[in-house]
Parts: sequence; C-alpha cells; structure tokens
Amino acid sequence: MAKEQIIFYKYPKMNNHRSIKPINILLVEDNPADIRLTQEVFKEGRIRNILNVVMDGEEAMIYLRKLGKYDKAETPDLVLLDLNLPKKDGRTVLAEIKADNVLMFIPVIVLTTSAAEQDILNTYSHHANCYIMKPVDLAQFINVVRSIEEFWLTIVKLPKKEE
Repeated sequence: MAKEQIIFYKYPKMNNHRSIKPINILLVEDNPADIRLTQEVFKEGRIRNILNVVMDGEEAMIYLRKLGKYDKAETPDLVLLDLNLPKKDGRTVLAEIKADNVLMFIPVIVLTTSAAEQDILNTYSHHANCYIMKPVDLAQFINVVRSIEEFWLTIVKLPKKEE
C-alpha cells in the first residue's frame, strides 16, 4: 500500500469556514486495520483535516524531508507514530524528527501496542509529545483516536508552520 492522502472536510463551529485551514496529519502506521479505523474516526470527526498515511519509517522520513515523490508535501501539523514499523522503526523515526532543526517542532504522538517501560522512557527522552497505548478493543481504539482529535486538534495550540 503506497502513501495515501485522505481529506476530511469537517468544520468546527465557527463563523467563517473558508478561512480555516485543515489540520494536516501524518499517520505512520503499518497495520491496515488500524489505518482504516483511524481514517474513519477522523472522517467522522468535527475538525477539518487532511490525513496522509505512510506505512514504514523510511517512507515517513522521506515524506517529512520532502524528498522524491513527496517534494510538494505539506509539512504536517501533527504526526501519529507507531513504534513497531518495517524498514526503520518508530523509535529511530522519532529520534530523527526531534534531532532535525526543521522537523523538531512538529508534535509527535506515539500510538503503539508496546507497554514496555523502556519504550515509554526512550520515547519521552527523545521528546515525544505523548505516548498512547493502542487498545486492542475496537470501541476503546475509536475512543482513543477521538480523544486525540479532541485534545490535539481543538484544545492544543499547534506551532505555525514555515513552508
């Protein structure tokens, strides 16, 4: 499955919808079921967003650095990052994002099945903005993604991007 872009046009309750830019989200996830669920939750959400999907760590860094086919990609406002990825794992991706003077300001939410204390410590030591364990229960997974949307896309003030 190649990189996928889905645009969801939901608007928050504000007067001038045309002036609201969608929130650009990069989902770095290799599990097709988790991708589909995440897409559905953001599609049904109330925040206008663009959800881009890459399925491995190497492709995530190519996307973020705007190389090759991603040379016109918009810098995401938020990254949802799985840790257990093919080619380059999420731990390395996180370290590279936060070591890069341009990318380091992008909030990174680690969304993973790992409950290992060492993973939690390592991700925070590499400046992850939060660590969320993926629930195995479908309803709980949907609630987690909705909570991410509610908190990160409506309450948190994200940094402005320089394009």
